Amino acid sequence: MAGGASIGRRGILALGAVAALGAVTALGACAPASREADGEKGGEGRDRGSTKGSAKGGGQAEVHTDPAPLERRFTLLGPLTDVHWLGTPLGEDSRMSVPGPVDTRVVGAARLEAGAGAALVAVVRRDFRPGKPERLPKKLAAFMPEDAEWVRSETFNQEVTGGRYTGEFYIDAAADRVYFDTIDPNVAASTGP
Repeated sequence: MAGGASIGRRGILALGAVAALGAVTALGACAPASREADGEKGGEGRDRGSTKGSAKGGGQAEVHTDPAPLERRFTLLGPLTDVHWLGTPLGEDSRMSVPGPVDTRVVGAARLEAGAGAALVAVVRRDFRPGKPERLPKKLAAFMPEDAEWVRSETFNQEVTGGRYTGEFYIDAAADRVYFDTIDPNVAASTGP
């Protein structure tokens, strides 16, 4: 092919590289806002109460006791007390991987306001059924009631998460306790930035 109209094989490869770089940049823009902006790292917003966990096997998770980050994400539960939770990154990063967001499992237990457990479970359309939390982290075992009568509801899970993230919520109505196990819970739209 004569003239400058044809870009050739090298030109096509170069365009492909530019397109790939553009896609990576666009995906990076979709990453969730930093946790610093949400008050979970650094400065005054730092978790005011946490208990260092053992760092076996690279486990960096601390048992947190600050209810504020949970109350911003799980607004339907109302005010929480006696809170114990972990924020654990899922997956491992390596020097060979492309930098990017990492999913975080947020799991824990808390006490609801008096009567809130019964009120949440009493909503008939939620159809709560007996269920037992699975995959309880060892660091939280000491904070879980042994005689809890947990119930769960797919409808309630959907109400709390708004379909924005994955999450399971178990309620012990008699003891006004909640157990939650979520992946990347974000701040509810109604609570502002």
